[in-house]
Amino acid sequence: MLLMVVFSSTSCKEKEEPDNTADPSNLTVEITLPDQGPGLVTIQASAENTVEFKLFVGNAAQAVASNTTGRFEYEFILPGTYQLEVRAYGTSGRYIKNEKQISLNDNDPVTVGEGYTTPMAHAGYNLVWNDEFDGNALNTQFWSYETGGGGWGNNELQFYRQENTTVDGGLLTIEARKESYQSRNYTSSRLITRNKKTFTYGRVDIRALLPKGQGIWPALWMLGNNITTVGWPACGEIDIMEMIGGNGREKQVHGTLHWDFNGHVNTGGTYTKPLGIFADEYHVFTIIWDENAIKWFVNDVQFHVIDITPAHMTEFHAPQFFIFNVAVGGNWPGSPNDATVFPQQMKVDYIRVFQKN
Repeated sequence: MLLMVVFSSTSCKEKEEPDNTADPSNLTVEITLPDQGPGLVTIQASAENTVEFKLFVGNAAQAVASNTTGRFEYEFILPGTYQLEVRAYGTSGRYIKNEKQISLNDNDPVTVGEGYTTPMAHAGYNLVWNDEFDGNALNTQFWSYETGGGGWGNNELQFYRQENTTVDGGLLTIEARKESYQSRNYTSSRLITRNKKTFTYGRVDIRALLPKGQGIWPALWMLGNNITTVGWPACGEIDIMEMIGGNGREKQVHGTLHWDFNGHVNTGGTYTKPLGIFADEYHVFTIIWDENAIKWFVNDVQFHVIDITPAHMTEFHAPQFFIFNVAVGGNWPGSPNDATVFPQQMKVDYIRVFQKN
């Protein structure tokens, strides 16, 4: 795989020199990646009026290599996202640079055919809405992007932006990346159906492949559509699935309710996989929600139920909208560490909503 990167560059000064000495110019960089996964990356740089090239990887203050030819070979052992910087120096001591982020993915990605699936019909129910994520763009008749940083009430570290969402091959992908943007060190996406697709009661099936890694926090959840008028938690929150990555926690998902009862209260349950983690294959996360209770399932195995008939739980008898997101860091998962590999992706095969006949 060949990447061609051409930048208009600005001179940087390492030491004072007379202005009439030759500065480098016209820096061009070609990057050749392995066909798949980590491995040997080749960088070829060229520039005019240049006496030395230097290669920097990540945030290191020191160059990993330098030469006069501009050709570098650097082997990456682990998959992930890496920042490369090439500098071209002139006889003046000044340099120009360009930077490029590369992604080296796992050699053996999970395919959409691996894992559990559910049918398009359930006895006693009608299919009232679904998104199979066909085509090559997010359906904005169903979904909106929520963007921004600021911690989102949980001291999260990411900035949510539209560019981290893709639709391709029948899959919605939300990608968390380690990159600097708007004073944040990570980016991701957050999608909502507010004022577009809202529901009260029914069966919800969401088939998804989860990410992994310390500090990674994927969630498939719902909020009351009246949140802009009554606020949280008075709007109510239904967490269909949350997972917090790292430290052996990737074999567990959590289903929770949040509401207002003289202040914020919450209760929920946890499902633990008997083998493996939720990044190994696709799973179907389900709630069955009626006038009496909300039940949580993984792959059609029930793991929790909450009675919603008490008078103080009116939030769960009103319309709710969906939210899909991958947070990075925050109060619950903690921050990423050196073992966290980026990018991380949550892939959604479908969401289907059924209501009783």
